[in-house]
Amino acid sequence: MEKRLEGRIAIVTGGGHGIGKAYARRLAEEGAKIVIAELDGAAGERVAAELGALAVQTDVSDEKSASDMARRTVERFGRIDILVNNAAIFATVPMSRAPFDQIDPAEWDRMMAVNLRGTWLACRAVMPQMRKQHYGKIINISSGTALKGSASRIHYVTSKAGILGFTRTLAMEVGKDNICVNCIAPGSTLSEENAGEDIVKYRQAAASTRALQRMQTPEDLVGAVAFFASADSDFITGQTLVVDGGACMH
Repeated sequence: MEKRLEGRIAIVTGGGHGIGKAYARRLAEEGAKIVIAELDGAAGERVAAELGALAVQTDVSDEKSASDMARRTVERFGRIDILVNNAAIFATVPMSRAPFDQIDPAEWDRMMAVNLRGTWLACRAVMPQMRKQHYGKIINISSGTALKGSASRIHYVTSKAGILGFTRTLAMEVGKDNICVNCIAPGSTLSEENAGEDIVKYRQAAASTRALQRMQTPEDLVGAVAFFASADSDFITGQTLVVDGGACMH
């Protein structure tokens, strides 16, 4: 494999599990040095050991924790080139799947704190270093549900819809600093580790709505992240790439 990210430093939030772990592995394969910013400290350390990476226990919803993530990265590697904002409440940290009027307000607030505020805080934390370098690639993770809606998880869908507007606005603000901000919107993906039969069937059922009628896995998403992290996308910013096998075409 051509190592397009040789010499680059990449932070992957939520990189200790599921899709985040797959992102981290692919970026490492492309030559980047990786920082696993993970709430689950033990999981972060396991992935970091596998990849020869730095693990930083991080709660992206906490301003100090996000700042420490950036500080420790710069202390170790001297720069921050890539930020993948993957940490979210969804599978590893589960959510309720309930009608909109049955969701607990505290769960709504926690969803926004992690999925939306956490993305903002992580971007704020890395921005001073990226501006100093006059270079950076920020890759936000939304969801195909934000483009077409999905019943019984309105708090999750709302948080991911916010990422779409956040991406476009931040791209406009930091383009002058030679920082690209893009977004990936995955389809229904078998991201759960040790998924039970019911979850597998649920993910398989989504295949019937796609042009490419098979179950989506984390490996289907990693190429898009590597593209947005690389020089191949240097003149692309403020964009959302839907990676869902053709379920949502726009």
